[in-house]
Amino acid sequence: DTLWDLAIAEVEKRENPDDNGKHVEVWEKSVLFMGSKNGGKTTIILRCLEREEIPKPTLALEYTFGRRARRHNTPKDIAHFWELGGGTSLLELIRIPITSNNIRSLAVVLVLDLSKPNELWTTMEKLLQVTRNHVNKILTKLQKTNPEVATEIKQRMRNNLQRDHPDYELVDPFPVPLVIIGSKYDIFHEFDSEMRKIISKTLRFVSHYYGASLVVCIFTFLRRIEKMNNVLAFGCDKSKSVSVDHSKPLFIPAGLDSLSQIGPPPASDSDFGKMRANTPLELWKKVFEKTFPPKSFCDLQDTKDPAQDLRYAEYEVDVMRAQKNQELEQYRRNASKSWKEMDFDPD
Repeated sequence: DTLWDLAIAEVEKRENPDDNGKHVEVWEKSVLFMGSKNGGKTTIILRCLEREEIPKPTLALEYTFGRRARRHNTPKDIAHFWELGGGTSLLELIRIPITSNNIRSLAVVLVLDLSKPNELWTTMEKLLQVTRNHVNKILTKLQKTNPEVATEIKQRMRNNLQRDHPDYELVDPFPVPLVIIGSKYDIFHEFDSEMRKIISKTLRFVSHYYGASLVVCIFTFLRRIEKMNNVLAFGCDKSKSVSVDHSKPLFIPAGLDSLSQIGPPPASDSDFGKMRANTPLELWKKVFEKTFPPKSFCDLQDTKDPAQDLRYAEYEVDVMRAQKNQELEQYRRNASKSWKEMDFDPD
């Protein structure tokens, strides 16, 4: 579909009322995909849009859209898909697809590579923290300009959990709908059973704590992921089915889990005695990182760059490379300055 198709659809929507004499409203939703580098985000989006394409690496921030009718002879709803590439290296781009114009119809999908548990918590924490901070900044502005909308958004997320749910006062819902997807299940399934249990319980806790849905699934069987994405993008009915068996793929819609079912963090009494945490989330983080220590910056720096290896030195090539590196660094500084001066959230 092109922009011209969208324009035609909008005109038809306004000119063709439904059988009851009322205009059929076209839903327009935005979904931001982010997560582990090479975690499968593009594959999920293509499957959701039913496109038979070979996934290509996402370089920075990419956009596509899809259209789908809720029923026969009605205008098609529109879903805007944004995909943030680079794992956690391009956090400053998160503010581009999240604005006060689309905050009411925005959802976030966090895709985590289960085959790399040592990177899992850091990736999750950084992306959710930056996203939450930016969304809260927008809600703060809305509270002054349009308090009814700001209140509606906050209350909607609270409503994911019934007021009589025993954990109602213990969770901290993410400010917009959130789905956490665990990818690379085929590799994850080969892990030691105790390792799988720790990762699964941790993901269940984080998802429940943030009022998010959790999907851990084999990519060759993406029906559940597609269904969850259709709920976010096209407003399809939510599923009530639940799968919490740690030896199998997990599927837990928001609000259908509980802290009592998840259980305490998987650690010994002696380990608990040594840990100091101010929040349940911090305690789970410490337990998880005890088993899966996060990769430090030094670990990432250990990867040797062949271009710096003196065995392959070539004077003319190295001189030209040094010049290009200087030009690239200057470009980065200028680009960074211009990004900071721009405001992507129009009042």
